[in-house]
Amino acid sequence: MLNKSPMDETTDLIKEAFEPKTWNEIHVTDSWRIFKIISEFVEGFEKLSRIGPSVAIFGSARTHFNNKYYKLADEIAFQLVQKGYGVITGGGPGIMEAANKGAKRGNGKSAGINIDLPFEQKPNPYIDRDKIITFDYFFVRKVMFMKYAQGFIVLPGGFGTFDELFEAITLIQTKKIGRFPIVLVGESYWSGLFEWVTDVMLKEEHNIAPDDLNLFRIVDTAEEAVSYIDQFYSRFLLSPNF
Repeated sequence: MLNKSPMDETTDLIKEAFEPKTWNEIHVTDSWRIFKIISEFVEGFEKLSRIGPSVAIFGSARTHFNNKYYKLADEIAFQLVQKGYGVITGGGPGIMEAANKGAKRGNGKSAGINIDLPFEQKPNPYIDRDKIITFDYFFVRKVMFMKYAQGFIVLPGGFGTFDELFEAITLIQTKKIGRFPIVLVGESYWSGLFEWVTDVMLKEEHNIAPDDLNLFRIVDTAEEAVSYIDQFYSRFLLSPNF
């Protein structure tokens, strides 16, 4: 049997969404889905509750190991674990692999919150064996990041990275989580986006408040990223063993 093209798969999914279903079919399918979702939350809570104070590192799964941002992610994670923080990533290749690699190199805690995808994603080999979790549901996975990370470091990435970044900003802006530090690494990558945020979202349309621009910091080096996280907590007289 020939493999279906991406367009055929998309068509099938759209048709399935509009396909009439009986109440019994809906009830049974959704009920079992709820149990699956609950089981993912339980596994995540049990495994990640033991990791201690940690920083989530986000970035592209497609970044090559020779890329400067791969090397930066490795070094940032290495420096973080030297300070006593654990590292949490999305568990896959690219920036995620680099961050887990740096944490492992520094003999620190290295967690991977993986997602089951039809392409591209499989757990990288630098995650601690007892800290690998693979989810089916993106929203459960994001809850784990937001619940167990005390800071967020974001390197260049695609739509998934942007989703994670703006999820963190939104939850902090709306005071659903604490005002944890958010660090964006790579001024040349991020500056254009946040110039637009400043000029259009803030100044032209007034869709955010001026203080919202203080919810994150853009840096270029591993030392700046780690220093910002550490200085943030030193203001509260807290250290990674709190």
